[in-house]
Amino acid sequence: MADQVNGEERGTGIVAGARVAGVTVLLVVVALAFAGMGWFMFNMGRDMSTMTRAVSQMGIDVSSMAVDMDVMVGDMDLMADSMVEGQAGISGELARVRAGTEWMGADMSRMNADIDSITSSVRSMSGNVDGMDASVSRMTHATGAMSDSMGRISVDMNRMTRPESLMPMTPFR
Repeated sequence: MADQVNGEERGTGIVAGARVAGVTVLLVVVALAFAGMGWFMFNMGRDMSTMTRAVSQMGIDVSSMAVDMDVMVGDMDLMADSMVEGQAGISGELARVRAGTEWMGADMSRMNADIDSITSSVRSMSGNVDGMDASVSRMTHATGAMSDSMGRISVDMNRMTRPESLMPMTPFR
């Protein structure tokens, strides 16, 4: 019986020790679970805080982008107005260039007609110069013939004024 009591007591002590060990293990597991959950919650809070800051910064950036887009829209309106004004100015200038080109074309046409007239006049003058050249040539020939005749008349007059020169075989002096 003593063995039985001792066995029972011993069996109860082991059961109680196992119970204490199980409770201790359970408490350690629960403590570790709470610590893990606490660590998870701390990290999640830190991540949420970082995400909140990022979302706030994103809101500031989007707001800045909206302001920049408003300014850009105003600049694009100004640029469009400038392009319309520039196009109108260019169209006016091109119309003036076209009119000037037409006027220049008419002037060149008149100038071409004047050059044709000058060319015809030069051709006519060339023909007249040829006629004048022929006339001058005939006049030169006639002048030469007249000079010969005058020379002979002079010789004849000299002979008549000096009758001794009319004698045959007398040299003319």
